[in-house]
Amino acid sequence: MRMYDIIVKKREGNILSEEEIRFFINGYTNGEIPDYQASALAMAIYFQGMNGKETAALTQAMVDSGEKIDLSDIEGHIVDKHSTGGVGDKVTFIIGPLVASLGVPVAKMSGRGLGHTGGTIDKLEAIEGFTTEITKEEFVRNVNTHKLAVAGQTGNLAPADKKLYALRDVTGTVNALSLIASSIMSKKLASGADSIVLDVKTGSGAFMKTVEDSEALAREMVTIGNELGKNTVAVISDMNQPLGFEVGNANEIKEAAEILKGSDVKDLRELSLEIASQMSVLAGAFDKPEAAREALEENISNGKAHAKLKEFIEAQHGAGEMIDDLSKLPQAEYHVEVPAETGGYVNEIDAESIGVAAMYLGAGRQTKDDKIDHSVGITLKKKIGDKVEEGEPLVVLHSNMKEPEDSVEKVKKAYTITSEKKEAPILLHNIIK
Repeated sequence: MRMYDIIVKKREGNILSEEEIRFFINGYTNGEIPDYQASALAMAIYFQGMNGKETAALTQAMVDSGEKIDLSDIEGHIVDKHSTGGVGDKVTFIIGPLVASLGVPVAKMSGRGLGHTGGTIDKLEAIEGFTTEITKEEFVRNVNTHKLAVAGQTGNLAPADKKLYALRDVTGTVNALSLIASSIMSKKLASGADSIVLDVKTGSGAFMKTVEDSEALAREMVTIGNELGKNTVAVISDMNQPLGFEVGNANEIKEAAEILKGSDVKDLRELSLEIASQMSVLAGAFDKPEAAREALEENISNGKAHAKLKEFIEAQHGAGEMIDDLSKLPQAEYHVEVPAETGGYVNEIDAESIGVAAMYLGAGRQTKDDKIDHSVGITLKKKIGDKVEEGEPLVVLHSNMKEPEDSVEKVKKAYTITSEKKEAPILLHNIIK
């Protein structure tokens, strides 16, 4: 078998066999196939695409290129959730305790962030003492005992994906649908869950900017999951403005905890309940999402979900009292209001720009070596459709710089205010099974 023949075959629009795909992945991972041939195949895939079986075979080959997490010692049907990313996306901290409060095991592998805010682990580390550096035995014990654990991703999950993604990043082939889908799903499948709910974002703050593109990616990933024996559901959710009102690290943990106490931040609560309902159904706890939602709402009302959050944090050595008294979470020194320069209605918020403004404050990383400041972030005071008076605050910047000028300017450019009212965007666009 020659790499040259595989490149030509895909260039001509033909279907690659599982053996050819595995030959490429194995050879590229171990260094036998050079970058220039891998680049040529990636470009051929970009233009010719791959069918469902090819994409599933590519994903499985990437899963098999490294370590696979064995969760067979965990009792019950394990569900996981993955988001394609967004601004203010703290859903994990809500749905984990919610689903676990029903007795459904949630075993989550998460990473750190490179971008506008920290990743799941960075945000959790805003809680004093909390650690995801736990042994596999402790991880399994925590899920069996508490029904919820979060561990740091091992560096050897799907190494083929890491190498191929770095190549795609510099060869203009990142946006190939099959390559995006296989990249995301290879890491999820290697993490060992039985079923997966995908939160696929769409809009200005998302990787996919249109609903059509987001649905196409979702269908691709659901097909991969189902082809490889994992029940998979995708929720298409809006990211044309930040989710909830908080962007950062400690302040996102705070908002998540408040939701579990019954706070009615409509978009954040609604999305969390939808994802948690889908997870509960996939785990077999309920036949229909409506029944699951009723039970989940009950566990918010009776305090079980919030108690589960505290239990989870303490099981991973965190200071549970911070969840009871949210004022104990890290606090920034300065709180700077950014006023509206004109009156009217909020017509647009560039979610990505809000995220970048938070990163300028220190909430995220511009390079992988940057340190996260857990105390800083942004609180939105106005969202799409809201009326605003000239001089009224659009956001509050929580900063350890007295004059965070770059963040102020970024926020001002993020908001578009017009004289006519615009309705808030639809939150849930579609559910794909």
